[in-house]
Amino acid sequence: MKGRLGALGALYVTQYLGIGFITVGLTAILRDGGTSLDTLALLQVVGLIWPVKFLWAPVLDRYGSRRRGHYRSWLLVLQGGLVLALLALVPFEDPGGRLGPVVAICAGYVFLSATQDIAVDAVAVRLLAERARGAGNGIQVAASYLGNLLGGGACVVVYDRYGWRAAILLLAALTSLGLLVVWRFREPVRTDRVESTRAAYRALLSVFGQPGCRWWTFVVVPLVYVGAGAAYALVTPALVDAGWSLARVGVVTGVVTSVPAIVAGLLAGVAVGRFGRSVVLVAAGVALAVSTAMLLPLLTGRAPLGGTVTALCCFMAAYTVANVVLYTVNMDYSRPGTGGTDFTMLSSVGLVCSFVAASAGLAAAERVGYPTVAMAAVALVVAGVAAGVAHQRRFRRAPRVERVRTTEPAAASH
Repeated sequence: MKGRLGALGALYVTQYLGIGFITVGLTAILRDGGTSLDTLALLQVVGLIWPVKFLWAPVLDRYGSRRRGHYRSWLLVLQGGLVLALLALVPFEDPGGRLGPVVAICAGYVFLSATQDIAVDAVAVRLLAERARGAGNGIQVAASYLGNLLGGGACVVVYDRYGWRAAILLLAALTSLGLLVVWRFREPVRTDRVESTRAAYRALLSVFGQPGCRWWTFVVVPLVYVGAGAAYALVTPALVDAGWSLARVGVVTGVVTSVPAIVAGLLAGVAVGRFGRSVVLVAAGVALAVSTAMLLPLLTGRAPLGGTVTALCCFMAAYTVANVVLYTVNMDYSRPGTGGTDFTMLSSVGLVCSFVAASAGLAAAERVGYPTVAMAAVALVVAGVAAGVAHQRRFRRAPRVERVRTTEPAAASH
């Protein structure tokens, strides 16, 4: 099990390398070059490709190679595609001057990364027993921040010192390591293959028929993600506006704050198994509210190094803990036969909310200022935590997971 968790963690790291660079590094680079907040908001919209990946998730559950491994066969192709997409960015050494092609390539990368995530999540659903879901999702979230550390932090530092080409080549080299992981990974034989595309797509809606699933997905998750996503989107532009250099922004947001986030993700995974989902969710909500308040000096234009770094570390750790809880409950509702579709569908709701919140938060900050947006974000998070605790009290145990029918009704009747 440890070896499988390690392989999953490595794949999550490599898929987030480019995402971290696009959402953190490229945002800082463009802002430093004079790009407006409204234009940066449009760049955030590219990320909406990721949360709508549920539209093609059933295809991955339905089709796959029996000989190479159902989901492993997808991962071999997708991981290579991620490397090629990054290499396509090499010629654009002035991204602000040729923003159209750069955004198009980034959109292609996000599509490949989103599809790779479907396959990895499906493998995780099949591999992780109920008692291991907290730890598994802790590793998943921690791995995403490690990818952000390398892609959004280290690569920005490389850009600041050695230029665009060196930063992109480093991203591509690190991402290519995922190919080695996939090549060595041996996926367990799948015996419950979905026998038709129609049956696979039925899972998109049938997943919500489980007790409490709609309450969790359409009330709790949106409130938490809209609040946290809007607050997080303010950080990088506010640091640049406060006069921080690209090197400092990269080190702090991509490296320094990622370390406590990684630790928090691993600890949260253990805590979910020991103390339960509600307790950890409440802790995350309180920490998010406090840490957002700690960011107010930065959001009003004052960014002393010590206080700002402390506030950012606390915020990212709290955000990570919340993610672990949300992902764990999403996995509770994911059925092994359609794990890619179920987990993707449930997680996509939160991702849509966070990406829309990031874009709307930046646009709103242009008009009403950073502090007003931050305080509204806190109110939403608090409401989401309260709804989440109520959900867990009513549905105290993880829902019983049932396999969906993998054949058409007519065929099943024979």
